[in-house]
Amino acid sequence: MSLSIRNQIPGTVVSLTRGEAMATVRVRLSGGGDITAAVTLDAVDELGLDQGTAVHALVKATEVALATGPVEGLSLRNRLPGTVRQVRAGAAMASVRVAVDGGELTAAVTRDAVTELGLAEGSDVTVLFKSTEVSLSTG
Repeated sequence: MSLSIRNQIPGTVVSLTRGEAMATVRVRLSGGGDITAAVTLDAVDELGLDQGTAVHALVKATEVALATGPVEGLSLRNRLPGTVRQVRAGAAMASVRVAVDGGELTAAVTRDAVTELGLAEGSDVTVLFKSTEVSLSTG
C-alpha cells in the first residue's frame, strides 16, 4: 500500500496502555527518541500491537508544528529536537523538512511562520504534534 502521508518513521512499540475506548502507544524511533500515539482499541487489536511490535508512525505534514525557542506549558505529547534540512516556500504556504533522530519529518506551515521563526537550512527546531494525530501501521 502506498500512502500520501510523507511522514512515515519506523519504530518499535515499547509500551501500551489501554483505556475504555482508546489506547496510548509509546513508540521508540530507530534514532532513540520516543513518541506517543493515541489509537482506538480496535486498531490495537487489528494491528496486533504489543510491546516489541515493529510499526511505522504516520503524521500528516499539516499536523506538524515547529518551535524555535523553549517549549513549555503545552499539552502536545510529541516533541522532537531537529535541524531544518530544507525550506520550500510558496506564495502562502511552505514545506519545511526537518531531520530528527530516526528520520525526517515535513511540516506544512505558512510562509509567514517561516519568516517570523527565521527558519532556514541548519536552524535548530522542535517538532511538535499531538498524540491523536499519529497513525500506526504494521507490515
